[in-house]
Amino acid sequence: MKVIILLYLIGENLDKARAHYQAETGKLVQLMRGIYVDADADIDVIVLRNAVRIAHYLYPKAYLSAASATLLAPTRDGRLFISGKRNQRTRIRSLEIIQNVAPDQPAVATAIVDDGAGEFKVAVSSMRQRFLEAFRQRSEHASAIDEGMRTEIAARLIEEYGSPSAAADAVWALARENKWYREGEHTERYLLRSAVAVDVRNEAALTFSVAWHGQIVGQLGHDGFEWRWQPQDSFSLPLVQQRVPGQLPPFILSLLPEGWLEKVLKDNDERAMLRSGKRYMSNITVSEDAAELASLPVDMLSVSLSRYARDGMFTGSYAGPGRGKLEADFEAGLARLYERADTPRLSGVQIKAPMYLAQDGQLSPSAGLPFTHILKPAGTSGFQALPVIEYLAMTLGRASGLEAPDIALVAMPDDMPPALLVERFDIRTSPEDERRFALEDLCSVLDLPPDAKYDGTIERITRAVRPLSTSAGEDLLLVIKRALFAWLIGDGDMHLKNLALLKIAGPVADRFSTIRLAPLYDAVTTRVFPSLEHDRMALKLNGKDDRLRRRDFMQVAAIAGLAATGVGEEIDHFLQRFAEAIDGVSLPDLPGVDRDMEERAEAMVVLCRERVAAFN
Repeated sequence: MKVIILLYLIGENLDKARAHYQAETGKLVQLMRGIYVDADADIDVIVLRNAVRIAHYLYPKAYLSAASATLLAPTRDGRLFISGKRNQRTRIRSLEIIQNVAPDQPAVATAIVDDGAGEFKVAVSSMRQRFLEAFRQRSEHASAIDEGMRTEIAARLIEEYGSPSAAADAVWALARENKWYREGEHTERYLLRSAVAVDVRNEAALTFSVAWHGQIVGQLGHDGFEWRWQPQDSFSLPLVQQRVPGQLPPFILSLLPEGWLEKVLKDNDERAMLRSGKRYMSNITVSEDAAELASLPVDMLSVSLSRYARDGMFTGSYAGPGRGKLEADFEAGLARLYERADTPRLSGVQIKAPMYLAQDGQLSPSAGLPFTHILKPAGTSGFQALPVIEYLAMTLGRASGLEAPDIALVAMPDDMPPALLVERFDIRTSPEDERRFALEDLCSVLDLPPDAKYDGTIERITRAVRPLSTSAGEDLLLVIKRALFAWLIGDGDMHLKNLALLKIAGPVADRFSTIRLAPLYDAVTTRVFPSLEHDRMALKLNGKDDRLRRRDFMQVAAIAGLAATGVGEEIDHFLQRFAEAIDGVSLPDLPGVDRDMEERAEAMVVLCRERVAAFN
């Protein structure tokens, strides 16, 4: 059991009056101004254990440097190295804080420290600066970095920059900015010609076990400064890859909550997000306790949505949250589901809920149950029609020949607008199904963070898909069709996270049997919603995001290496099916559909007709 030993800091966990009183009565001992400990405690232990916190309190604008930037703790002999405004030494019992003058242009990063009294963030020298600090002349900071530490830092820089020469160039750039020329020369020689053990440890360090379809595929560690992915020796599929040293693997990053759910969870960083949840899309589970992974529900269809859908309406029974008397109650009820760590986490900005459709047709939240379907409730402030517009878009896409999952509109309780229910296509369909599924969005494929989802182009997508797809020609053509469909329906939100690769492997295979562009999902006519009447394409095509013509799509097809004749015929065929499908698409007759929704649906149909008629 962890024993928490408190350090008392005026203004943080103790006020001046109480500190003075307890010091006068002999309950506290003052170490220096503003810093107290219990009188009967082992003061030297407390000081060393909380060394970083003490330094951060005394010198909030300074940062950990040299050996302390690596250890995130004092050295074994009780020295803590920082850089700030001046050269000075501060002795507190067994701890000596040694401050050097910081360079004019420091390269600083953020680390997380836990000394037993809770986590906090501190600034630390970056890897490049740390390496330069190791070669400073007549510097106690430099002498604290021993050969083993130098070697580790050099290896980390070479890993990050790809080669010793590239690492040397990167370090030299920082050296020149700060006129550390001699240090730059030493680092260059060291890189091109090619841990101190302390009892105090950084308790912010943590390790997650990551499983896929119940099989542990690796360990994800964070040392307080950066991430480290270690694949399991027995797992050979290229599922999770750390392409940038120190950063969270993009496949894992793509699974983390965004938007509404991120606000609900109030997790302030990636570590907190991974700690608060255990279940994710793509059949991924994550936990600090590897033994816990085996007890989490397996995501597998119990029954197909088609059994409980008729004419676009869900015919089963809804057992999820309502809103009661107040409209805000629904979101609050939905938010409460995520208080449970075993409620699956979802990415994406739109409000969504993970659901389980049982054999008897009951639709329930997936807390403690398999996650088989996604419920997309109506929005607010003019976006109440979002589910019905997405229903029409998905229905139109399927009728036009695009593969799409089963969907249905759900009549919601308490006079709420209808919600959209979508069946997952990345999970097993029965106990006999032994396939292993992974869904990787294009942000992850392109090594981009989720907030860069609008930064790509259709051309860039084709270049990424070609070497990965097991049916490259078909998928490249499908990318063109998906972009054309987005243009025809006025979908300004077909970004990199709304396109993905669906990877499927056998039960014991060491490679994916198929890697294909995933079925259509998250398609919606954005132009029918408030302030989006002039919405453009999310991803540019042939350098354009509006007023697209046939020649633009043909140009992209040519860049992708597709034969013009075949592409032209496929486009004509798709346009014909799309035009025919428009006449057959309509809203189901169900409760909650009001005149505003009908008008937006009509506006969507009008837009589709106009664009297909004008396309040339």
